[in-house]
Amino acid sequence: MAVAVVTGASRGLGRALARALAAAGWSLVLDARGAEALGAVAAELAGLGVPVVALPGDVTDASHRAQLVAAAGELGGVDLLVNNASVLGMEPLGVLAEHPVDGFRQALEVNVVAPLALTQAALPLLREAGGAVLNISSDAAVEAYQTWGGYGASKAALDHWSAVLAEEEPGLRVWWVDPGDMRTAMYAAAVPADDDSGRPLPEDAAVPALLALIGGAAKSGRYTVVGQAPKEWER
Repeated sequence: MAVAVVTGASRGLGRALARALAAAGWSLVLDARGAEALGAVAAELAGLGVPVVALPGDVTDASHRAQLVAAAGELGGVDLLVNNASVLGMEPLGVLAEHPVDGFRQALEVNVVAPLALTQAALPLLREAGGAVLNISSDAAVEAYQTWGGYGASKAALDHWSAVLAEEEPGLRVWWVDPGDMRTAMYAAAVPADDDSGRPLPEDAAVPALLALIGGAAKSGRYTVVGQAPKEWER
């Protein structure tokens, strides 16, 4: 049975993808900061008859990352690592002239440094499995949107180390994916004045595309979600 580690799995895209992977028979190791919300997700998914380990904690904590990898090892290894946990760095978003430096530092720590550190910790198991790393990026990584500077900068850095890792680890598949517009709590916190009712839920657009990527023979690279399918990013 394939094993996936999914960070930020208590809500939004992480929760929706965890549900879909569980339905497809994957064993799961789930992370999130909120213990109660994560426990509810784990209890729901365990009802599908697959092993689910929920470990609440902060991905910036080295001991927590070690626990995630150890739990995956006990389930059989790491076939897929999903680095999904992210923070905005400023809520609601604002212009760079007013962006708190501490918030920017936090965005870099959570969105860039922690995913790399977790990937490093999981690399032996990923190599053994010939597995995949899925890093959740954003269109803000490649487009200049007002007020998205701090978050976008962190995702641009995530994109770049993902591309380098793909070159350095040819035995793995490394994907960095812009999941497209979604109706999530994070977006509501970023732009609370925006009516996001017309945006699709993660399970309706992003998740089918991610499952197609995971289950197919897609090579390493940057992808965007178009409809319900992944499309390789055209530079």
